[in-house]
Amino acid sequence: MEAISLPTPLSQSPISFRPRLPPTPPLQDFDYEKPEPVTPTEESSRLYPLPPTPRENKVLPEDLKTPDNHVERDPRLIRLTGVHPFNVEAPLSDLFDEGFITTKDLHYVRNHGAVPRVEDSEVLDWEFTVEGMVEHPIKMTLRDLIQGFEQVTYPITLVCAGNRRKEQNVVRKTKGFSWGAAGLSTALWTGVTLPDLLSRAVPKRGARYVCFEGADKLPNGYYGTSVKLNWAMDPDRGMLVAHKMNGEPLHPDHGKPVRIVIPGQIGGRSVKWLKRIVVTSAPSDNWYHIYDNRVLPTMIDPEQSANLPDTWKDERYAIYDLNTNSAICYPAHDERVPLTGGAETYSYKLKGYAYAGGGKRVTRLEVTLDQGRTWMLASISYPEDLYRQARDGETLFGGRLDVSWRETCFCWCFWELELPVARLCDARDVMIRAMDDSMMVQPRDMYWSVLGMMNNPWYRVVIHKDGHSLRFEHPTQPALIPGGWMERVKKEGGNIANGFWGEKTVGEDAAAPVQEEPAKEISMVDEKVARKITMDELRQHGGEDQPWFVVNGQVYDGAKFLEGHPGGAASIINAAGQDVGEEFLAIHSENAKAMMPAYHIGTLDTSSPSSPSSPSDPSSEDSSSTDPVFLSPKTWRRALLSSKTTVSADSKIFHFSLAHPSQSVGLPVGQHLLIRLRDPVTREAIIRAYTPLSEASDTGELRVLIKIYRDTPAWTGGGRMTQALDALPAGHPVEFKGPVGKFVYTGRGACSLNGRARHVSRFVMVCGGSGITPIFAVLRAVVRDAQDTTRCLVLDGNRVEGDILLREELDGLEKEGEGRCRVVHTLSRPGDGWTGLKGRMDRALFEREVGAPPRERDAIVLICGPEGMEEAAREAFLGMGWDEEDLLFF
Repeated sequence: MEAISLPTPLSQSPISFRPRLPPTPPLQDFDYEKPEPVTPTEESSRLYPLPPTPRENKVLPEDLKTPDNHVERDPRLIRLTGVHPFNVEAPLSDLFDEGFITTKDLHYVRNHGAVPRVEDSEVLDWEFTVEGMVEHPIKMTLRDLIQGFEQVTYPITLVCAGNRRKEQNVVRKTKGFSWGAAGLSTALWTGVTLPDLLSRAVPKRGARYVCFEGADKLPNGYYGTSVKLNWAMDPDRGMLVAHKMNGEPLHPDHGKPVRIVIPGQIGGRSVKWLKRIVVTSAPSDNWYHIYDNRVLPTMIDPEQSANLPDTWKDERYAIYDLNTNSAICYPAHDERVPLTGGAETYSYKLKGYAYAGGGKRVTRLEVTLDQGRTWMLASISYPEDLYRQARDGETLFGGRLDVSWRETCFCWCFWELELPVARLCDARDVMIRAMDDSMMVQPRDMYWSVLGMMNNPWYRVVIHKDGHSLRFEHPTQPALIPGGWMERVKKEGGNIANGFWGEKTVGEDAAAPVQEEPAKEISMVDEKVARKITMDELRQHGGEDQPWFVVNGQVYDGAKFLEGHPGGAASIINAAGQDVGEEFLAIHSENAKAMMPAYHIGTLDTSSPSSPSSPSDPSSEDSSSTDPVFLSPKTWRRALLSSKTTVSADSKIFHFSLAHPSQSVGLPVGQHLLIRLRDPVTREAIIRAYTPLSEASDTGELRVLIKIYRDTPAWTGGGRMTQALDALPAGHPVEFKGPVGKFVYTGRGACSLNGRARHVSRFVMVCGGSGITPIFAVLRAVVRDAQDTTRCLVLDGNRVEGDILLREELDGLEKEGEGRCRVVHTLSRPGDGWTGLKGRMDRALFEREVGAPPRERDAIVLICGPEGMEEAAREAFLGMGWDEEDLLFF
């Protein structure tokens, strides 16, 4: 047998154990604004890496319109959730090239909302508490923490639990946004050990957990989580209350002025902007502890998860320690290695990172060029070990470098393997796996879960031989950046979850390639228009007479379309003077966009003193907490999802709690409201119009009946909004705006259509499926008023009897109307026991049930349902002689 020579680590020093040193005297002179300098002499005498020099950054233009307009940031960071909130990772090559220590500039950021603003003059007076099941509750300032406790400095790698999530999202969309492989960073953190702080407070008997809460106010309260008390009290776990990062005061994105740092566990446990430490007997009941950072069983999909509160609360699924993971950094994605001039005889050095959790050490990194049939060992370097060689009592950045006595590992390590280019030429791909000192190795295949966390299968880079070079293709690129073999294989029809990375196996049916249509670029501007419009001019046209609005930096005059707008004049008037680009693009069709050049009047002057407000701007923040009426036509307002009531196999009533019990909904009869959510992966706005079941005068709660269009194995065209709503857990915020619409029923036959008063003696109501909701609102208003003599005919078409929505309520209104109301149901696929009408709603049905239009034109046809049904109804009624102006499509 051929002898195998194992590579030696690039740098591995012996680890010595010694007891902890006694505390050093407390620091007396601390200047927040002046980080401790490191002189060249000191630097040369240190054996361990020091941080790279940080960059001078500034507030970026895209942050100026957000609550984070005080935070300076590096433009190289890749935004994963749009402009705000700030969730970013560095380009993978830039992160790796910066070395063992990551600057604040490239350190990944996970923010759930706005960054709390803390002025430098306020930092040392920042207060936080240690409370709960303790003998001596503590309320202290950052100044107290610095002056009253021993300071230590630890190198610690933080990793987001979503690192590498984009790979899961390509297989099947999770409820999380798309992290690439750079959701981790390493820094030197200075502060007080958590055991030292908790020992002062003295936890009581029966205490088992330590909860942390930050100052970032979010829709579901302040961000908070918990860890086990025995971990927090264990010096080997290395938990810190930190106030410095790489020798500098904390950057706002990283927790200024004080935070928790927990080595070896997911980043979501390291709470920023610390305000409370609470010792308890049970895990945190914070919304973010329960509904975030969990790996639910793989068979639970996003739709099912919304109705499993007990599953979310099951601590068995909570994530604490990181799992073992690794990535290939070089060759980089799309890197090319030329093969000309005998390059095949040269070698190429593969490089990357690896990490483990819970203090474990990565003990081996293996590389395969034949998809796991044979493996090669890479060399591993552990820069963290260099800090263990620091002199006794040595300090760094004002804290004792207290690492030599422990054997736990808190940081990432680096691996490399030099291979002949000729071997890479013969391979289809290169894959790696890491193992830790408990012999746990990265799995071959992905464990998909609903939140897309802890993704750690073998990291695979595909090798393409393109002419005279090798080109390397990583699995994905972060956020919405295109590229990666996983997306390519999926578009080609490959099954990337088949265990063979999308390659066809014996007996596997070949799926048809997914042909992507080229994106249609529709111009929304008039190229002949060169006018620059200032902010002052825009503000002067913020009313009903000349409503100007902004989309993509272009200004449009909506006055000429007030009467013809399908959503009614109010929709344009409510947009006047605002930047409504996100709303417009989310709601309008390609045809609507193609009409825009006719209304284009100029470009907004970006040099104006200020920018227009938008529904997402801080100037438009939710102010509904004290208003007597919930809905606002110009401002998005939040309500919390409180519960869901199933009414059929695919329909539910969603119950939302308003700001206070006496707050009324405020929606006129016949109008709609807009609901806005964000795609959990792309962060794009999803906006749809609905008519709620709630009446205008209903208080404290908003009820919306929604039919859910779900993806199936054979059909992936389900409704984005309805599936997103269905996946939301109780307590999640949802945004609303309104009223919108061109029809209002004011009662007793009086109504307004496109701003013109009408009086009717009869409504013909044609609907299908969930299109019953706007019909029901008008019908209820007519019937509930005993003085209203308006007659109503409801024609409700569905496929099967189980699809009929609000059937009991309709029957009740028909009975209550005492002859003023008649409800007719027809089914296109009736069962054997169905005794009502059968067949689709067609002209024959309308001629029989409705008849010719009245000579007095005192009737209106209200139509709402699937697009095909609406078109058939239009054609039928026009053919019967009805006037187009008497047909209203909701």
